[in-house]
Amino acid sequence: MSAQAGSAAFEGPDERVRRVRLPADSRTPAAARAVVRSVLAAARLDDLLNEALLLTTELTTNAVEHARTALDIEVVADDVGLTVTVCDFAAGTVDELTVGVRNDKAEINQVSERGRGLLLVDHFASRWGTTYLPSGKGVWFRLDRPGEAAEHRATGPGAGGADWGAPAAAGGSPGEAPGPSAGAMSELMQTVPDQYAEDPLPDFATDLLTRLAEMVGAAGGLVRLDRGDGQGRQVLARYGRTPRAGNELLRVPLAVHRPYAGELELDAAPSTYARPLAVLTAERLSLHLENDRLRRADVRRQAWLTFLAEASELLAQSLDVELTMALIPQLVVPRLGQWCAVHTADEWGRLRLAAATHADESVLPQLDKVLRDTGTDSVQARLREASRLGSQVPLGGPMEGFAVPLVARGQRLGTLAVGRHQRHRHDPDEVGVLEDVARRAALAIENARIHAERRRVAQTLQRSLLPPVLPVVDGIGFAAEYVPTSDEAEVGGDFYDVLPLPDGRWLVVVGDVSGKGVEAAAVTGLVRDVIRVLVTDGKPLGEALGRLNETLVERGGGRYCTLALAAVGPGDGGRLDVSLHLAGHDRPVLLRAGDGASFVGVGGTALGLLDSITSPTAEVALAPGDSLIFYTDGVTERRRGRELFGTERLRESAAPLAGYSADVVAARLRSTAINFSVEAPRDDIAILVLRNDTL
Repeated sequence: MSAQAGSAAFEGPDERVRRVRLPADSRTPAAARAVVRSVLAAARLDDLLNEALLLTTELTTNAVEHARTALDIEVVADDVGLTVTVCDFAAGTVDELTVGVRNDKAEINQVSERGRGLLLVDHFASRWGTTYLPSGKGVWFRLDRPGEAAEHRATGPGAGGADWGAPAAAGGSPGEAPGPSAGAMSELMQTVPDQYAEDPLPDFATDLLTRLAEMVGAAGGLVRLDRGDGQGRQVLARYGRTPRAGNELLRVPLAVHRPYAGELELDAAPSTYARPLAVLTAERLSLHLENDRLRRADVRRQAWLTFLAEASELLAQSLDVELTMALIPQLVVPRLGQWCAVHTADEWGRLRLAAATHADESVLPQLDKVLRDTGTDSVQARLREASRLGSQVPLGGPMEGFAVPLVARGQRLGTLAVGRHQRHRHDPDEVGVLEDVARRAALAIENARIHAERRRVAQTLQRSLLPPVLPVVDGIGFAAEYVPTSDEAEVGGDFYDVLPLPDGRWLVVVGDVSGKGVEAAAVTGLVRDVIRVLVTDGKPLGEALGRLNETLVERGGGRYCTLALAAVGPGDGGRLDVSLHLAGHDRPVLLRAGDGASFVGVGGTALGLLDSITSPTAEVALAPGDSLIFYTDGVTERRRGRELFGTERLRESAAPLAGYSADVVAARLRSTAINFSVEAPRDDIAILVLRNDTL
């Protein structure tokens, strides 16, 4: 088979002999290990697995990287040991492989390409040697079970015609102290951290360092690690005495990703086997440190996600602009910085300090002074730059940190400035979290501003639907109470009005338009205006209600209205005569000065539902001190769980108020209705009291 062919396997007499040709590919070491593992399993030589896989990896890696040809792998096992031969098809000598190169790569995934040559083979193999064939060259090694090496010392690789070189001593090179045993190295490499410990790395690193130091005869050793958390390089593991700078030290950097950084340091001479073992130990420790870094990064990211979710929930709960801006710095400090400030921008781009906080409250006056400074090289100048550019801007002294713009729906609302941590600068994860906080904060501020504008519009519109004041009339007392729904951004459909009639009487109007919002407010305004026009023209109340019904059927948009109209004028003997019309509205409560409370009036048809309506007239006489109480369904339908306030409770609440002024009656009934439930009103509450104040 040519050297460029794909992999092929040639089976021996039994499963304990295998010969395989593999291509010059990065996957070749893994394939070679699979062959060795299968032969060891067949020969029941599992106790040689670690050393065999380690040495096979080294030889195949070197051959792939330097020979760059196909490889022949021969694996022969017997009852007491294993022989592995790796041959390539390149010209040259095997001497090039004896140069050991340590892994100095900065990244853990960039494994050293040249391996460590034959140093590991020299230390761990029972015997090893080189072979030269007409087609190429190779290296073989023999691994025997402990105590069996002497019996089979003459055994070679068994490749006919091969020219084997003299094997080196199992303990190391001539003239050098014996190196560590393969069993000791295997035990070292099998060491794993205790996954159930709170922080397993210190104990694991100490155990690993102790075993290494004992194998190479080091007087002391340290493993230093900087996790990039602002605490600097800390001692992760220690053995024996602390290595002294004046001594000959062996240092091996730990191949870990940023922000981790560290090194393994031994108070030992960098001998032939000490450095490779230290490199191997450092690499094994680095793998577990990488796992630790990834685990901590994952935990940290989960913590940041939880923080962002909680921050979003808190910001979303506030629809008050000032409260939202005051909340933002409290979320940031001290978790994401020493101080935080929120500036808002007006329509001309000028910044105003809205809220600020510092981890040390004694520094707040100084922080406030620095933030309000408007000089050309001040913090506020850099904040203006961040707002203008719409990007992150660093802040120099005296309050070091950085600023990010507050942008929501394409509008620049201001800036969020954050001071650096006390011990370290912000890492990329923290910067990303702060930018996310800024986006969520900007959206919360914009939502609060929109809600405040809607609330202002709703309140303005609601005020326009109610009379600013009630008229003062001799002998007649008027009083009203109005409580809007708990949603201050919605306009209710409840309204009341008191207006003069052409015949000298006064007209009391209490109504409720179905629904809420701007559409309901438009219908409410329509009802008020049509009534005013009709009654001012002298139309009788019955006819006015009919005309109003026609208008709502045509222009009400499917909404209906309940209405109570009461024309009030002086009668004989100091009483007041009331002509009462009810268009689908609840009957008012008649409160006699000395005879309790009762309902009066005859129900009629609500407006806007049918082409024609009925609205009977009820005549009511109010003696001096008597009152007539009008209300909307926001009073009677107020809920406490499943229980309604109801009309009977309203009548019972009104009865003890006989003889009181209209203002007192209206205020007491309002208080009673509100206190009936701890929940905010779900519907508007309107109460209007008409009282005969004749002396």
